[in-house]
Amino acid sequence: MRFPVLKLEKRSVCGRSHGCCRMRSPAHRTRDIERQAGYLKPEHCAPPPLRNSSDTMWFIRDGCGIVCGVITWLLIFYAEFVVGFVMLLPAKNILYSLFNGALFSSLAFLALASHAKAMCTDPGAVPKGNATKEFIESLQLKPGQVVYKCPKCCSIKPDRAHHCSVCKRCIKKMDHHCPWVNNCVGESNQKYFVLFTMYISLISLHALILVAFHFVLCFEDDWTKCSNFSPPATVILLILLCFEALLFLIFTAVMFGTQVHSICSDETGIEQLKKEERRWAKKSRWMNLKVVFGHPFSVAWLSPFSKPDHGKADMYQYIV
Repeated sequence: MRFPVLKLEKRSVCGRSHGCCRMRSPAHRTRDIERQAGYLKPEHCAPPPLRNSSDTMWFIRDGCGIVCGVITWLLIFYAEFVVGFVMLLPAKNILYSLFNGALFSSLAFLALASHAKAMCTDPGAVPKGNATKEFIESLQLKPGQVVYKCPKCCSIKPDRAHHCSVCKRCIKKMDHHCPWVNNCVGESNQKYFVLFTMYISLISLHALILVAFHFVLCFEDDWTKCSNFSPPATVILLILLCFEALLFLIFTAVMFGTQVHSICSDETGIEQLKKEERRWAKKSRWMNLKVVFGHPFSVAWLSPFSKPDHGKADMYQYIV
């Protein structure tokens, strides 16, 4: 079998382009190695295993990620307990309790649903072990087209894909691996991760406001009448909730902002960190948002149960 002719940039022995003396990043040097025809070695790759119908749910068996995911759910349930049983149930104003209880519970439910979707959705994994002779022949590569092979998972990976050492797969448009959702944040689950950070920041802000109101009301009234628990227990529970909410509000708000900026600029966290050369077409910020959340704009953007419908929004094209 003849491999396709790979188009390479003419370089001198020192690795610099002719006519310039710029240094190259490690990522670029790795890409140059992956462009070499001998690097593919398809004869060393076994065909990818067939997936059964029962093997449809994506779940990473990582101990640290599983523990972080369980902790996340327990912290949300703790906040729900303190808000409902410590602050809202003893409140004298029934309308105040019903409104805030419904609002907090709804946001907490959406946060848990977004977390579950981000954790159990395939982030865009490249088929493992597809760097075979048959697959390369099926690509019908044109002369001069560049292909990349991942030596770790033996896959022909698209452009903008990176290998995750935890997931042990190459992920399309990988942003980062997040242990709190026990998954990579990639092309197919970035929407759910953004929603998760948004809803966590909202319930954290709501919890802080409720704690502040409760402290004011209890200082003006008798502490034994503003809670079903003893005053010391009430204070401890409220302080712990305040600390948890403040910590998660700062963390998730910053993460939400960085994710939105990454989507609008069409540059993932790994690409920013490695300062990779931009080789993809530039789109408007609004189009970049549609690529992640779906087309057209609707209330479904805020729903973790709605799979993004890209419609007329052009998906990213990957060179293979």
